[in-house]
Amino acid sequence: MKITTQVQERLICPHCRSQLHSRGEWFLCEGCGNHYPVIAGIPILIDESASAFRIHSYERPQPLSRAERAKRAARDLLPRISLNVAARRNYQKFRELLLTQSARPRVLIVGGATAGAGTSELLADQRIEFVESDVAIDERTTLVCDAQNLPFADETFDGVVIQAVLFYLPEYGRCISEIFRVLKPGGILYSESPFMEQVVGGAYDFYRFTLRGHEYQFREFEKVSSGVSGGPAMATAWSIQYLMLSFVQNAALRAAMRVFCKCTLFWMKYLDLLLANKPGAVDAAAGTYFMGRRPAEARAAEQLPTELAQPAKTRVGDYKGLIQSDVRAYR
Repeated sequence: MKITTQVQERLICPHCRSQLHSRGEWFLCEGCGNHYPVIAGIPILIDESASAFRIHSYERPQPLSRAERAKRAARDLLPRISLNVAARRNYQKFRELLLTQSARPRVLIVGGATAGAGTSELLADQRIEFVESDVAIDERTTLVCDAQNLPFADETFDGVVIQAVLFYLPEYGRCISEIFRVLKPGGILYSESPFMEQVVGGAYDFYRFTLRGHEYQFREFEKVSSGVSGGPAMATAWSIQYLMLSFVQNAALRAAMRVFCKCTLFWMKYLDLLLANKPGAVDAAAGTYFMGRRPAEARAAEQLPTELAQPAKTRVGDYKGLIQSDVRAYR
């Protein structure tokens, strides 16, 4: 099993929320009678009555074909037009905060089938137990579940990472509520999401957030920090690439165009090392981040200070950009 016994004891049925019990190659729910398979040590905890994913579609992982290995190797050799200017620093802070909470923290990574940008040092820390969930089985998946219905008991994790996932979720608010539920009081959340970035998920790509919009989604958390994760130069390189791709439909030509753009536009991302901390970058960022803490205690609205007891729209953080003029000035 790719998850520890301690985590197995915290699993709940994604359908009825009763505790799950391990039965070798299955997890059984005695509440509703549902049973969930374990494939290659990976529990498949999908509630088919409330999810677009189907348990029967999951198969035992197969070794990558020679063609796929060659494709991935070639992709790794190409220069990239993306640069995350914040992730490494933010994950260092995330780790520091975790270790002040617990000597052996447990972290859920939502969308953890592959390692996210800037996560290498965090994932290498042997003091931290990771549960890497996803709807896909890939090199790092330890549990399959729908991010909008997390199969864990309340207050299971000291930290949660959701990097570049929210925009894939039709009902992302459910996912945020689930993250709040499975975090321990005082637990740390880290989220990244695109803003000025083109469609990457095809039919499964739904949303984009400004920095204020990103902060607003996590308004029930106490903000630790927020800002730009991908800068305006990266956003511009992406825009040029997608402009060029708009001229071609043939799959081979589109692949060639992507290679051309990577080889000619990669240098632009380095401008973000100069731009990312400037106020104007917020208005044109490729992506943003939010780090927050679940409040130690849930307080009733009547107990909140006056400024926090207002409707949610007044509790958003201050705007950090430079756009002050009428919108027509920018058309």
